[in-house]
This record gives sequence, C-alpha cells and structure tokens, in this order.
Amino acid sequence: MRKLSSSVLSIALIMFSFSTYAAEPKQKEKSITATGSFDIKLEPQKDSDAPAGRMIIRKTYSGDLAATAIGQMLSKRIKGGAAAYSAVEEVSGTLAGKTGSFTLIHYGFMSQQERKLEVYVLPGSGTGELSNISGTLDIIQAGGKHEYVFKYVL
Repeated sequence: MRKLSSSVLSIALIMFSFSTYAAEPKQKEKSITATGSFDIKLEPQKDSDAPAGRMIIRKTYSGDLAATAIGQMLSKRIKGGAAAYSAVEEVSGTLAGKTGSFTLIHYGFMSQQERKLEVYVLPGSGTGELSNISGTLDIIQAGGKHEYVFKYVL
C-alpha cells in the first residue's frame, strides 16, 4: 500500500508540474491551426488493486494531422459523477506535410459544477521535422464523433 501511495503522489506531483508549465504556443511565433477528426479505441487493463482504472489508448488521426497514436490513461469516477483522468499519448505521423512524432499530455476533470480538459505537447518531445513543436490540442466530442483543433508552433 505504501508503494502505491508513493506512486500516486509521484504522479500527482508530475501532473502539478505540467499544469504550472506554460503549454501555450510560443508568443513570438505565429500559431498554426490544424483541424480534423480521430478514431479512438480504448482497451481496459486489469489492475484490480489500483484505485483508478487504466486503459491503453489507440488513435488514428485524419485531417491536417495524419497520424497514429498510442498511450495510457488513468481515470477515476466517484459517487455523484465527478471524474478525473490523465494520459500520455505518443503521436507519430505527418502534420502539414512534416513528418515526426511528439508526446501529448492530457489532464481533465469534471464535476456537476465544472469541466476542464487540457491537452498539450510535452516540451522537447518532438522528433524529425516536428522537433521544435509546441502547442495545445482541443478535443470536440459530439454525436459520437471526435474532432480536434490543434494550435501549434514549429
């Protein structure tokens, strides 16, 4: 139990560190907007002793971002409907004709009073022609479909 508690504390500290980091695209450079849709497949994992659920995420992005992604998500829902999740997603493909990869960090929660979702590029995670990428990604979910608006700087 002590090992689990220290792991949860470590994850919380990491998420706090990321939430205090300025994830918005660099102000000096003009932000580019990419749009499109994605298909997602969630694969629940069996972690019966853990206080939160874990899933493998597999995505296929289309539109301005033509890529595949794989990641992991931790989530927790409590009585009354409040829920939280965090995820790390490795994206690999082509963005506006440039090939490479980058890491997306997800942080979200919802309650009866509010909802918040932040998804941003992990600074320094870009490779190939996307090596200097920074930015934020908004997810729009409507009618069973997933779309994205990705504001980034290269």
